[in-house]
Amino acid sequence: MDDADTVGGADGVTIEPLRDEHIEGFHKALDIVCRERRYMVFLRAPPIDEMRDFVRESVAAGNPHIVAVADGEVVGWCDIRRLERDVHAHRGLLGMGIIPGFRDRGLGRRLIVNAVEAANRSGIHRVELDVHADNHRAIALYRKVGFQVEGVARDALKIDGCYLDSVRMALIFT
Repeated sequence: MDDADTVGGADGVTIEPLRDEHIEGFHKALDIVCRERRYMVFLRAPPIDEMRDFVRESVAAGNPHIVAVADGEVVGWCDIRRLERDVHAHRGLLGMGIIPGFRDRGLGRRLIVNAVEAANRSGIHRVELDVHADNHRAIALYRKVGFQVEGVARDALKIDGCYLDSVRMALIFT
């Protein structure tokens, strides 16, 4: 997907590369999903200035950052960040989220497919992710697009006093 390309759906939501004008909306969407305390490894978005610097550096490094936009608002995202150390630079870590009200519409699949294709074009050989073990919809989606379960980390997360398992999944390009 070039910077000028957008992939629209019948629902009026476009899938496009994240640009500077999306950063504040991305921050807002991330914060909404984080505050649900069910899907992310942090419970609130980092400060906007940190987020802006992180996103700009990551995009400049060629990492895929894809957003779903509806009526000018970011409603979802998927990013794949290449690991930095030389021996791990063939790997990318996937993160994604969709705000309530836009779930179960196929946006997750559209976001992942676009981000994974961009990662493959950029030379990433392996895309990996960690997902909460009780997030069955996400696990099913990741499987549908080709990710395989590699293992479970027991009690890997602690949210509101409860321990949660985390599932490691990966997609390897052949």
